[in-house]
Amino acid sequence: MRAFLDFPTRPPGDSSGAPPTRWRAQFADPLAVLSAWRLDEVDDVLRQVQAHARAGFWCVGELAYEAAGAFDAALVTHAAQPDWPLARFAVYAQALAWPQDLTRPQSPDAVEHAPALPKWRLGISFEEYAARVEQARAAMAAGECYQVNLTEALQARFSQSQAMDGAAWFARLRSAQPGGYQAWLDWDGQQVLSLSPELFFDWRPDAAGGLLTCQPMKGTAARHADPMQDAQAREQLRHSGKEQAENVMIVDLLRNDMGRIAQPGSVQVSRLFDVQALPTVWQMTSTLTARTRAGMGLSELFAALFPCGSVTGAPKARAMHWIRTLEPCARGVYCGAVGVVRPGGAATFNVPIRTVTLKRDSSGPGTETPPHWQAHFGVGSAITFYAEPLAEWRELAAKTRFLERAAQVFELLETLRLEDGRYVLRQEHLSRMAASARYFGFVWQIDAVQSCLQALANQYPQGSYRVRLTCSSAGQPAAQAVELEPSPEPVIFNVSEMPVESQGREQEFMVHKTTRRAHYQIRLRPAPGVFDTLLINERGELTEFTRGNLALKLDGRWLTPALHCGLLAGTCRADRLARGEITEAVLDLADLRRADELAFFNSVRGWLRAQLGS
Repeated sequence: MRAFLDFPTRPPGDSSGAPPTRWRAQFADPLAVLSAWRLDEVDDVLRQVQAHARAGFWCVGELAYEAAGAFDAALVTHAAQPDWPLARFAVYAQALAWPQDLTRPQSPDAVEHAPALPKWRLGISFEEYAARVEQARAAMAAGECYQVNLTEALQARFSQSQAMDGAAWFARLRSAQPGGYQAWLDWDGQQVLSLSPELFFDWRPDAAGGLLTCQPMKGTAARHADPMQDAQAREQLRHSGKEQAENVMIVDLLRNDMGRIAQPGSVQVSRLFDVQALPTVWQMTSTLTARTRAGMGLSELFAALFPCGSVTGAPKARAMHWIRTLEPCARGVYCGAVGVVRPGGAATFNVPIRTVTLKRDSSGPGTETPPHWQAHFGVGSAITFYAEPLAEWRELAAKTRFLERAAQVFELLETLRLEDGRYVLRQEHLSRMAASARYFGFVWQIDAVQSCLQALANQYPQGSYRVRLTCSSAGQPAAQAVELEPSPEPVIFNVSEMPVESQGREQEFMVHKTTRRAHYQIRLRPAPGVFDTLLINERGELTEFTRGNLALKLDGRWLTPALHCGLLAGTCRADRLARGEITEAVLDLADLRRADELAFFNSVRGWLRAQLGS
C-alpha cells in the first residue's frame, strides 16, 4: 500500500500575499491500516489517526461522502459502496522523497510507452439531466433549500490484461490538471487518483487551539483558447452576480460550520471572489480562517465541517436530502476528503473533485467474465433557482475536458527558422509558447529554453535550418534542427473536405501549437505535387493551412482569415499585420476563387506564391 502527495505547503490565496511553494512526498510499507466499514466506526478511526500523529507518525487516507452520517444523522446519503470503506488511513513511519518518474511525466519515453486510457461514458442524457435540474429548482421554489450541488458520474471499464500502470495514469492526469492538492492512494485493488484544485481544510493545531483555513470553490466559467475570449470570460465570472451569489451561499455555510469549533469572533473571510485559472475552467474561490478552540481534535473538525458545503449546497442537511433523491447512487470518495495528518497533528485535506477512482473486479468462480478494472469520475455543478439546464450541462463538459487532455500526452511546440546562426522572429515564438504554457498550466523556464536554443544555434552557425522546439509539462525544453531546402513556387494546395469546428473541442489545439496534431493529419489530403491542404470551418469560412497561414489578394489588398474563424496566430502573420502588409477578414471559398493572387506563409518558409490545384 503506497501513497503519493503533492500539496501546496499552505493554502494558495491566503492573506500573506506570498506565492505558495509545494510539498511532495511518497509513502510506503505502512505500519497499520485503519478502516471504518460502519458509521459507528468512523469516529474511532479518526481518533486513532490523531493518536498516531501525536506519537510522531504520518497518516494518509480518505473519507467517503457517505461517512457524513457518522457525524450527524440529519446528513442523509445513499448507502455506502459495499466494497469500499467509509474511512481508511495508512500509518507510516516516515515520508520518502518524491519519485523522479512522477516529476517529468512527459519525457519522450513516457510519451512512447504511455498506456491507453479508457473511453469515458456518461450514463445520462441531457433530457434526463435537465429533468433533475428542474426537480431541484422545484424544491427551491417550495422553500426546501436554495442551492443543490448536483453531480453525475462518468464510468469506464477495461480488462485486467490491458496495461494499468497507476504511475502513468497519475502522471498524465497531473499533466492535464497541474497544481492543486494532488494525491494518489494505491490500495492495490483500489486506487484513488485525486487532482483536486480545492482545499477542504488546513489545520495547524497549537497549545491555544489552532489555525483553521478553508477555501471553498463555487462559481465556474469555461476557459477559451483565444486569449481575448479567455480574459473576457474571467472578468465576466469575477463580476457575475449569479456566480457571486452561489459563492456567498457556501461562504456563509462554512462560516457557520467553522463557528461550531472556532473561538468566538475568530471566523474571518480573508479573501472573497478570487478567480483561479484551472486548465479548462475559471473557478471562483474564497478563503476563510478561524482560530479553533482549545481541546479540539481531528474528529471534532470533521464533525463540524464534513462534507464540505461546496459539494452539498445549502442548507446542508436539506441539500443532502435532495442529493440523495436526485442522484442514483453513492458518490464514494468523490466529494468526501483525501489528505494527510502530519506528525504532531497538523492536517490538510482536499475536496476530492477532479478525482478518478479505480476498482479491480475479479470474476467469480465458474463465471466466464475475465477480471477487469472499473473507473469512476464524478462531476457536478451548483444548481440554484435561476440555473439553466443547458448552461449547467456545458459546465459539466468543461470540467471533464482535462480527461480528454490526459488521454493523449502532448508537448508545446514551436517551429523556427535558423538562418546563419540567428533565429527569425525568435522572441515572438517564445512569447507564443509562454502564453500556451500559461494556458495549459505547463512549467515555463525561459532561461532553460533560451539556453537550449542557443546551444543548437552554436552547432549550426551557417546555413538555413528548420528548428523544432518542444517543451514538456514539467518545463523541459528540447530542440532539433533539419536543413531547410528551398520551396519551389508556386506551391500547390488543395482544400480539406472535413470542416474544423471553430468553437469545438479541437479549438484549443488549433489556437495553441502543440505536438497534438491529429486534427491536422486527418484533414490533410496528400497527393502528388500537393504542398499543403487548406482548412475551412463549419460555417464555410477559410482558416489556415495545416503548416502555415493563408493570404489572398482582393481588390488590391492582401487579406488573411480572422483569428475567430479558428486558427493559429502565426508569428509571421502577426508581424505582417503589425507592419500593415496584410489585413484580417472573414473569407470564404468564393473569395478564394476570385482572388487575384494567393500566398502561403509562415516564419520558416517565408512568403510563397500559392495556387489551388485542380
